[in-house]
Amino acid sequence: MRNISLRQLRSVTAIHRHGKIVSAAAELGLTPPAVTLQLQQLEHETGLVLFDRTPDGMRATTAGLAVLDTAQAIEERLRVLSDEIDAVKGVKRGSLRLGVVSTAKYFAPRLMAAFMANFPGIEMKLAVGNRAETIESLKNHSLDIALMGRPPPGIPVRAVVFGDHPLVIIAAPDHPLVRQRDITRERIAGESFLMRESGSGTRISMEIFMRGVAGWMDNPGIEMDSNETIKQSVMAGLGVAFISGHTVAYEVETRRLALLDVIGMPLRRQWFAVARSDRAMTPAMGAFHDFLAKSGARYLPAFGQLYPEPTF
Repeated sequence: MRNISLRQLRSVTAIHRHGKIVSAAAELGLTPPAVTLQLQQLEHETGLVLFDRTPDGMRATTAGLAVLDTAQAIEERLRVLSDEIDAVKGVKRGSLRLGVVSTAKYFAPRLMAAFMANFPGIEMKLAVGNRAETIESLKNHSLDIALMGRPPPGIPVRAVVFGDHPLVIIAAPDHPLVRQRDITRERIAGESFLMRESGSGTRISMEIFMRGVAGWMDNPGIEMDSNETIKQSVMAGLGVAFISGHTVAYEVETRRLALLDVIGMPLRRQWFAVARSDRAMTPAMGAFHDFLAKSGARYLPAFGQLYPEPTF
């Protein structure tokens, strides 16, 4: 294995990412025959086939996945080395790939702006996805740090709490329940719910909150794939929604949406900054973790803003 080169590993990674040698070659700035040669040399070195050629493209074999894991680990270590060299030089430079679940996109830009004001030499990239997509990106090493409501199971991670995450139930301002107080779970269960897809953090919290309410799971509501769609649908009077308070702070403040006074709400959760614990922490990652732990909460929407005085 001593003859394996970085070029070979990067070729294999690009083939896996695109599923086609032509596309991998375009990414790497090489010709398709050159990428094919790199793959053949690596397969000769390992003595195993690294990709199955299928009608849908190149698919990594078990041996190929093992090589890919090593390639990703080497690339990460090279990034760490680059940041460490910059740190030794006394230069606050580096890069950070930040992923956020869709609920966190409402405050992530403020966090990034504040952090980059203190560390202008650190280049940041932002990826927004649902919980499943963000966890998958952590698994395949596409992210350095992810912001989410709960650390994912099944991945070795280090998690830092950086603020409270209130969950609320919202309705249109003219909904009959807006004027009621101490609404029970049984009463709210009779409403038409608009909810995120199964497996999302908000959906999981909602199912836990409503657990034990007779008959609720028989007709839980209508699934929607984004918080924005849910908010617009609630405004239109299609139903009520269990949602992150941080996604509706502006709409509640401007009275386009109203909070329902449901017993047990708001449900208090926390925001976490999550990174893999089985990889080295770069100076840029360490700086961002420290920033979130010390100052992250101040860039979250103030929870008091969610409760304007009612105008009955």
